[in-house]
Amino acid sequence: MRSDDVAASAAKHLIERYFRQLTEGCGNGDCTNEFCASCCDFQPLDNNSAAAKALELFKINAKLCNPSKKESDAPHSSANENTHLDSKMSDTDVFPQKEDFSDVHYLTENSVYRILSFCEEKGDYSALVRIIGRVFSSAEVLMKSFRKDEPNTAENHDSCKPPDADKHEKQSEQTSEKMGASSAAALPDEGVNETFDPCEVTVDICAVRRVYDRLLTIDQAEAAFVNALIYLTPNMELDLEYLDVYETNPDYLNIFIIVLENSNLHSPEYLEVALPQFCKAMSKLPVTALARLSKLWSTYGLPHIRRMMETFQQLITFTVVSNEYDSENLVNDDETVVAATQCLKVAFYASIQAGDVDVEHNEEDEEDPESDELTLHELLGEERLYMKGPRVDPLERELGLRPIDSIKPLIPFEDFVNESLNEVVEMDKDFTFFKVNAETKFSFQSCPFILNVITKSQGLYYDNRIRMYSERRLTALYSMVQGQQPNPYLKLKVRRDHIIDDALVRLEMISMENPSDLKKQLFVEFEGEQGVDEGGVSKEFFQLVLEEIFNPDIGMFTYDDNTKLFWFNSSSLENEAQYTLVGLVLGLAIYNNCILDVHFPMVVYRKLMGKKGAFLDLSDSHPALYQSLKQLLEYTGNVEKDMMLTFQISHTDLFGNPVLYDLKEQGDQMPVTKENRQEFVDLYTEYILNKSVERQFKAFKKGFLIVTNESPLKYLFRPEEVELLICGSRKLDFEALEKTTEYDGGYSKDSQIIKDFWETIHSFGEEQKRLFLQFTTGTDRAPVGGLGKLKMIIAKNGSDTDRLPTSHTCFNALLLPEYSSKEKLKERLLKAITYAKGFGML
Repeated sequence: MRSDDVAASAAKHLIERYFRQLTEGCGNGDCTNEFCASCCDFQPLDNNSAAAKALELFKINAKLCNPSKKESDAPHSSANENTHLDSKMSDTDVFPQKEDFSDVHYLTENSVYRILSFCEEKGDYSALVRIIGRVFSSAEVLMKSFRKDEPNTAENHDSCKPPDADKHEKQSEQTSEKMGASSAAALPDEGVNETFDPCEVTVDICAVRRVYDRLLTIDQAEAAFVNALIYLTPNMELDLEYLDVYETNPDYLNIFIIVLENSNLHSPEYLEVALPQFCKAMSKLPVTALARLSKLWSTYGLPHIRRMMETFQQLITFTVVSNEYDSENLVNDDETVVAATQCLKVAFYASIQAGDVDVEHNEEDEEDPESDELTLHELLGEERLYMKGPRVDPLERELGLRPIDSIKPLIPFEDFVNESLNEVVEMDKDFTFFKVNAETKFSFQSCPFILNVITKSQGLYYDNRIRMYSERRLTALYSMVQGQQPNPYLKLKVRRDHIIDDALVRLEMISMENPSDLKKQLFVEFEGEQGVDEGGVSKEFFQLVLEEIFNPDIGMFTYDDNTKLFWFNSSSLENEAQYTLVGLVLGLAIYNNCILDVHFPMVVYRKLMGKKGAFLDLSDSHPALYQSLKQLLEYTGNVEKDMMLTFQISHTDLFGNPVLYDLKEQGDQMPVTKENRQEFVDLYTEYILNKSVERQFKAFKKGFLIVTNESPLKYLFRPEEVELLICGSRKLDFEALEKTTEYDGGYSKDSQIIKDFWETIHSFGEEQKRLFLQFTTGTDRAPVGGLGKLKMIIAKNGSDTDRLPTSHTCFNALLLPEYSSKEKLKERLLKAITYAKGFGML
């Protein structure tokens, strides 16, 4: 045995002695050791607290009692390493001894069946209960149980193989070079095979499942599993936190694999003590072990991964609803919720790996050149709060796989969101932990899959606002030093009839001279118009800019009448600055919490998040082309003779003229055949979604990143969520809006005019409802979370009159005169929303 093994074994033995001293005592009734359960002044501890205290006492070399003769004779250890059972649970401690079975030093499938057969014959399951307690409460014994190399396991080895296992095995082979090498490389050299397969484990999972299927039908066995797990987990937590047992022996992972195959872990018996303790131990596993576990689970198939996910979700929900949280008692400090969330992450990445994945087709990230000069943030000691670039999750790095790489996960992303948790998490505190105290405090933003888009948008809001206040403060500091007038806002003064030229010149100048000014709060002024911008003027500015830029006559974007979506015009004559402006506008909208009426296919947001366009993206952006190429791939006849295609394609330019393009050199002379049709489809897709619009999209992305490159946007949100942030939701629930609307100036929800108003609104068609929303709020989309999140105010604006209703879009306020009839109300309101345009227009 190596010297470090001896030291680790000695340390563990001492910690176990402290643990027994805290839980059982030394047996001396006159003991005066304050750290001994036999002391009359000792306050009893639960197993979890005792385990933590034992480690603390070991570190300070606290007093250790000499056990009485009775305890020293107890079967806590043995000279034979194979029969060492830890001190977690002895036979006589918990279960009455009726049968020996001393020859069972670990379990195999056959030994379980032998014991089970004996118990059934006797009509007494106490021997089985005792063996389960002894084996499942000992890390060493459980780690050696159910090994694949046991010759006497049951025959049907593939009986637990999921229906789609072959598919997952094939996927695993295809992605092993990209995702598997990192885990193998991270393991220590000693005792580990250099060609270590992360999905290869020594435990026979099928045998474990068959054993559980037999044993979990027996009530006494179920109770034994619960009790054993309660005894097992505190020492496992100590092993992993202090003794680095996994690095010494990667087979330590077998314990977690075996325990997690218990299909009853979500039942009430486990939820209060056993499962929380187990999750805490599992969260202490090193990232290499968690990656192995995730890869292993990805081969299990949908039912098993879903069961793992639901087990952790149920524990989180049970714990959250069983406790009360506030600003003093944060859910971030609940060890059970935190540990279960970290365990859920393993299932989350397993679901991604088991689904359809594209680890290729990545856009090249343009990295900002590093500067040797200290920034003011660094001088002020605030660099952590304003650190550049998105963080990378350690498990994500270990797996070589990101959520953005998922085409379709095995389990929908939405199933990993826990609504109960979202209701109690304090995002202002969580944001601070995420940005500043990440090493000492847990932030749920480090596991963004569990948060809904509403909660995540709150985190983004705090990030944006803090950056705005920071830039405002820095501006004040610079102005004091340089003696200049401070300019705390990003001010844009534009003319309505030259809005693009004015905005482009101003924003381009700012992005070149001082791009940090783009992080300031936006303040828009229309020349010759009165109106203080408290949000509404900015909304109108964005809307007018987009209306002009997306005008088909300008030719920057093409419009598909069938999909109602815009795409980059590869033949556009506009310079790159115009596309940069569009990207800036999108970034500024997110940064200033504005909703835009933008109609892009999802591939645009995927590209902004770092993925290139791929074949499946065509189904959204170019559906007709997608169907044609799909039919080509599925065609069973003679492709070359029947299709008569070559590697030369054609499309129309801005003026409707045909443009020829060779996908390969001399493509017009290269026919498409059954053998090379996949290559043809790949090259065609690459050209349409990436190459042909490379200049335009690169400028567009540059503008977007100028504003968002330091934001956690890329880390927190998936592409479909980024679209929701920018565009809002097209689902309009006016019932929810009615419930949250407030009234002022003498109106209330019981006023007759208000009742008539809502009856009128609910009678409107979809287009009229959108016009009303545009008139009142400055956009025809609902914010993230729906119209219920919109704080609309209806204020009284005089008695009966012929004047039209007016609005303050800055405050989402509708000024409504008290019309004499419902008919007049409807006529006046329709006229107002149909013809209104311009700030303050009556």
